[in-house]
Amino acid sequence: MSSDPAKPLVVRTEALDPQAAQWLSERVNLVECPFTDSHRLAQLLPDALGLLVRTYTRVDAALLDHAPRLRVVARAGVGLENIDIPACTARNIRVVSTPDANSSAVAELVFAVLLDAIRPRLFLDQPVTPDRWASLRAELLGRRQLEDLTLGVLGLGRVGSRVARIGAAFGMRVLYHDLRDIPHHDRRGAKFVAFDRLLSQADVLSVHVDGRPDNRLLLGANQFPLLKPDAIFINASRGMVVDHAALARFLRDHPAASAILDVHEPEPITAENPLLGLPNAHLMPHIGAATAKAHANMSWVVRDLWRVLQGEPPEHPAN
Repeated sequence: MSSDPAKPLVVRTEALDPQAAQWLSERVNLVECPFTDSHRLAQLLPDALGLLVRTYTRVDAALLDHAPRLRVVARAGVGLENIDIPACTARNIRVVSTPDANSSAVAELVFAVLLDAIRPRLFLDQPVTPDRWASLRAELLGRRQLEDLTLGVLGLGRVGSRVARIGAAFGMRVLYHDLRDIPHHDRRGAKFVAFDRLLSQADVLSVHVDGRPDNRLLLGANQFPLLKPDAIFINASRGMVVDHAALARFLRDHPAASAILDVHEPEPITAENPLLGLPNAHLMPHIGAATAKAHANMSWVVRDLWRVLQGEPPEHPAN
């Protein structure tokens, strides 16, 4: 990486695609400092013009107080909950992100886990007897097919609209609920219904809402009892959307139901998580965007970071 003091200093606190890092390092003095190294970070920030983060770096007023020269915070990803945008705006710091970088990857994960949930399978690595062959074919019987299920999409944004489109392609009946008035041509074959109706009619409920404060505990003790007793609940949006204790009660009371969560609060999962140990709760380590292409797409936020440092308007401003 470059260490030319004549170039503007940009501090990177989390992982970045090597090609994007190389591209940026040819233009700036790019210094890597893990967000966990608070002492070194405090030493670097006073001279930094740019800060490049991902999911776990908390950019708040306390951090910004150490960075009087900062001009841009670049989030290599979608959600901005870890960035205090009003605090940045008050200091004339631009915030940029990659709002559509991982949408396809997350939508693919939703259907990967959904198909896994309804189609039991076993990969054979040795010969089996005819009797065992017959018993396996009986045991690995899928009880449901996607084309017989109603897909409920909560939040028809960038990811939710892709999920709706894929569901419709599988022949599913697709319902959605969103706070926005979405034109028919953008609904991807989904039908708008009220929130409670979405919960009660969905065989599969897939959550794709943003991290605005109003969405905290959007799904809790008053909502989970509305789900079907054998519903499949998928959350690949934000951990804070779900009251995990309420979901755990629902799953204990309805053993035919299942929940698949890729996002949690807090992360990483702690021993206090009430979903741990439940046979119908399946927890993943936040891998919705874990494809090489999505990671690369998110990393190219460096282009907008450079635009800001050059005095040009960014393509994806967040403030």
